Amino acid sequence: MDLEKGKKPSEQATACKIMQLKEKFITLQPVLRASVFLATAVAAVIMGLNKQSYTTVVAIVGTKPVTQTFTAQFKDTPAFVFFVIANAIVSGYNLVVMVMRRLMQRRAQSLIVHLLDMVILTLLATGSATAASMAQLGKNGNLHARWNPICDKFGSFCNRGGIALVSSFIGVALMLALNLLSAASNSSRSNVSGQ
Repeated sequence: MDLEKGKKPSEQATACKIMQLKEKFITLQPVLRASVFLATAVAAVIMGLNKQSYTTVVAIVGTKPVTQTFTAQFKDTPAFVFFVIANAIVSGYNLVVMVMRRLMQRRAQSLIVHLLDMVILTLLATGSATAASMAQLGKNGNLHARWNPICDKFGSFCNRGGIALVSSFIGVALMLALNLLSAASNSSRSNVSGQ
């Protein structure tokens, strides 16, 4: 009967393989989404709680040293604030999608989630990149602008910030993989339904 409609048996096998691949993509998406949620939530919490104080002698009056306490915290730098907000939004979004995914089975809703995933990926990547640029500045300074590095004085702050950055970039990579799987899943649906 398929030969009468012009379909060859190899086309049927290809369509069957595409359907099986689509099912694998769909089952892998919740795992990736949960991993993105964990990575971005960890990044937001670590950076949000990141704070360190450093006390140094600034002058000596007579025989008494005058000390000054300096504090480094994430909210001192707008790039780190954006980083925390972006990671919190991404983790919240992924949590909502994981809960709502059971209700969304239609193709139109899947396409909306895919489009929102791309927007969220962009938000996460920009938040991570801006924080990474500030972290590089804090670690190495800028000799031309005469900005001294601070990581020699605030080592724990920089180390915790580095952990948050690594966690966020893992989230970026996982979100990218999720976008690719979602695109492949949506693409295979349209190919199979078009045959």
